[in-house]
Amino acid sequence: MTAWLLAAPWIAVLLLVVRRSAVRSPRLWEYGPRPSGPLLSVIIPARNEALNIERCVRSILATTYEPLEVIVVDDRSTDGTGGIAEWLAAAPEAKGRVRVVHGAEPPTGWFGKQWAIMQGYGVAAGELLLFADADTKHEPELIPRAVAVLRTEHADLVSVLPRQEMESFWERLVQPHVFFALQSRVGNLRHLNRTRVVWNAIANGQFILTNRPAYEAVGTHEAVKDSVAEDMMLAQRYVRAGRDIFLVYAEEFMSTRMYRSLREIVDGWSKNLALGAPMMAPPIPLVRWLLPYLMWLPVLAWIGPPLAWLIWRQDWLVLATLASLATWVQVYRREHAPLQYALLYPIGASMVAYIMLRSAWRGERKVEWRGRVYRPQRVPPL
Repeated sequence: MTAWLLAAPWIAVLLLVVRRSAVRSPRLWEYGPRPSGPLLSVIIPARNEALNIERCVRSILATTYEPLEVIVVDDRSTDGTGGIAEWLAAAPEAKGRVRVVHGAEPPTGWFGKQWAIMQGYGVAAGELLLFADADTKHEPELIPRAVAVLRTEHADLVSVLPRQEMESFWERLVQPHVFFALQSRVGNLRHLNRTRVVWNAIANGQFILTNRPAYEAVGTHEAVKDSVAEDMMLAQRYVRAGRDIFLVYAEEFMSTRMYRSLREIVDGWSKNLALGAPMMAPPIPLVRWLLPYLMWLPVLAWIGPPLAWLIWRQDWLVLATLASLATWVQVYRREHAPLQYALLYPIGASMVAYIMLRSAWRGERKVEWRGRVYRPQRVPPL
């Protein structure tokens, strides 16, 4: 009995994960598609996206929604992204719906993505605006169903959570751990949708759909020009202005491959985690200052039991380790990763701890991404 009591926290987490896996709502498939409506402008900021841009643009052009225009902003790419985009724009299947903007270098104080989006916004004609990342793939009904959410829920901003593509060893091992950490903070989307708590607002920058009047009223991306987590900051500006945000799961209709190697995983999440996490914390200065340095500590709960069992061989450590393994089987299943990778969960957890600590250390000084170096701003008070 004592062993079960000592292992109870790990068993409780397992039961909670099982329960959450069974209830993932709202879902995009619950909304019937709206195949027509106002002109929709899709703005794709693209810096060194030669591996992704063709798939992304072609998938958007295959949408069943009309009318639609696609604006690719080549953000000073050095890998041929701009040339591929021009070729796509000239292809017969584009039917004149694709426009390429060759961007200028961002001014002082701007992050590249926000500056690229603003250049695309400057030529966009649509009443509806969709900001989409170049590493995304859209199914034909993604946009019409997202428009249905915007209209049905009377929302000002709709964001979707896609399926994560993971093909390499490190993607399959590490990415589920990061997503689990993020989802642990987010919880049930129903608690976020239409929130009026500013620091509880989030959006997924890979797909943000909004209407032009609301976007302009909150200050556009210019208002979040110096934030590494521009999607969360933008969502929080909507909430601060009393406007509704709405998130839905959309694994059946959208997928993305964020990173392709361990180097990209480490660099990418190091850029985001430490500077983004405080935005989702209560606006207490001490809490926001400490969080980047403490957010790795829950990883000890996963690494601790198997390591301690190797030393002390106590029954409760066996139970805690088995409960941990079962938890990660559930997480890997939910993220569509091969289940055998769950057997290596202590390694995955250790890598996430390293990334979080690296992010906290580097985030105070600089952010490096796609060949650019930025000086981060502290999270402002709410």
